[in-house]
Amino acid sequence: MSTPSRSRWLGLAGLALGLAIIIVDATIVNVAIPSIIQDLRLELTDAEWVNTIYSLVFAALLVTVGRLGDLFGRKRMYLLGLAVFVIASLIAARSTSGSQLIAARALQGIGAALILPSTLSSVNVMFRGRERAIAFGIWGSVIGGMAALGPLLGGWLTTNYSWHWAFYINLPIGVVAATLAALTVPETRDPYAQRGLDPLGILTSALGFGALVFGLIEGERYGWWQPTETFRLGSWTWPLETASPVPVALAIAAVLLPAFALFELNRVRGGHPVLLDLRLFRYRSFRWGNLAALIVSLGEFGIVFVLPLYLQSVLGYSAFQTGLVLVAVALGAFFGGPAAANLAQRFGARQVVRAGMLLEAVGLLAIIPVLDPTTTGWRIAPALFLYGLGVGLATAQLTSVILAEVPTAQSGQASGTQSTTRQVGAALGIAILGTVLSAGLSSGTESRLSALPGFPVEQVTQLARATKQSAGQILVQLRAQPGTEAVVRAIEDAFTTAAHRTALVAAAFIMIGFVASWLIPDIRPGQQDEVAERLAIRAKAQAAPPASSPS
Repeated sequence: MSTPSRSRWLGLAGLALGLAIIIVDATIVNVAIPSIIQDLRLELTDAEWVNTIYSLVFAALLVTVGRLGDLFGRKRMYLLGLAVFVIASLIAARSTSGSQLIAARALQGIGAALILPSTLSSVNVMFRGRERAIAFGIWGSVIGGMAALGPLLGGWLTTNYSWHWAFYINLPIGVVAATLAALTVPETRDPYAQRGLDPLGILTSALGFGALVFGLIEGERYGWWQPTETFRLGSWTWPLETASPVPVALAIAAVLLPAFALFELNRVRGGHPVLLDLRLFRYRSFRWGNLAALIVSLGEFGIVFVLPLYLQSVLGYSAFQTGLVLVAVALGAFFGGPAAANLAQRFGARQVVRAGMLLEAVGLLAIIPVLDPTTTGWRIAPALFLYGLGVGLATAQLTSVILAEVPTAQSGQASGTQSTTRQVGAALGIAILGTVLSAGLSSGTESRLSALPGFPVEQVTQLARATKQSAGQILVQLRAQPGTEAVVRAIEDAFTTAAHRTALVAAAFIMIGFVASWLIPDIRPGQQDEVAERLAIRAKAQAAPPASSPS
């Protein structure tokens, strides 16, 4: 018995390594962007696409590849995803132009989409009872911890080597992950799945989710209605001068996503294979767990989004120093994830999720009084650790709760759906929190500069606009100019107030998610297998023809 158990944990290590590199790559490039711009002579719009395209492709394909894992094997999808991701990382590292790097990042997004739901559904199948709680704890701590470690790793590699190593580092890690998974992870699939694909479902879901995430992420940059910046992709330029691409993208999503849902329901009624069986939402834990995950994701990315900007603009920290401060979040997540398993065994996963959400909210609120232009990373670190501890407790166990009633045969669909829910929530959160920060920077800077004696109105407007567009980065330039001390203090105060407001909004979202978590049924780790089997038997009985049903 010891060998299979050891093999399972080695398999989890292989899955965790693959998960780690795709999570890190969502943030590692942020701190490498200045070097990439200088080396490849990128325009700002191309540099922004280096970041955006990864998240966009990633989110658009999650539901599709989750279903493919159910059909053709989750291990097969995971290994394919690693191969695609490693090849894309090599192309990215050796890129000599912006277009080549953007294409490589899109390919990385495809690989990441293949990897994420495959890791989650494999963990769901491989582990049972208390071991499952521990495995989900490790899975969740990797998610929370590596997101915070990305900027540190990116800053260190870029400073000591070059930006190329932000991508080269994925090659050896990917090979080790693939080797471990190939030797120790069992192949699993849905034995009851109808064979065949759902091409229209794949098309409408990918385009719909892609359009939704693009609109949410890029609304602040390109304008929610009127264009505030010209949208370019390579040599192609957005042709409409009076309308931003953002409302068009959101309108496309508003049409395609309901059409996708209706199309899937009709295919289920007709007995045809579907990309997403919407009957999964009949399970209370899946339905309400996804709602809680969506709302919590709105707030969870708040401080990770705002704090790096604040540390670098107001405190003058380097990318590496900023990464060091964010290590506190990673440490909290790494402690919280494994601890969540024992707590879930004793008190139930739902209670651990709630405790994690409360710690996240308290951590965010605790940052507010210590966030000022004279603060230090050491003063912020305890609150960040508390926040990270909450992320570690909540993330893994919320995932466990969402999948608690789902038959293991449908893990791929369910995993892809919950991952998409989190991605959409994160995109919506960044859009909302980015708008709160941007509006606070603009209005706060304008009001404070207007209060300065003898300051021209035209200059006030120009500086307020520049502060908003640069997300406060203009402070770096102003400090280098003599006689700007009063202006710098005014913008620092405006940024501080805007950061406080953003942290409050993020904490409010997490507390709404906490309230939503009370709708989730209380299923203890030892009951998950029994509940899932009972519901699976009921689902098969409901799907059986009337003639074969017991009288």
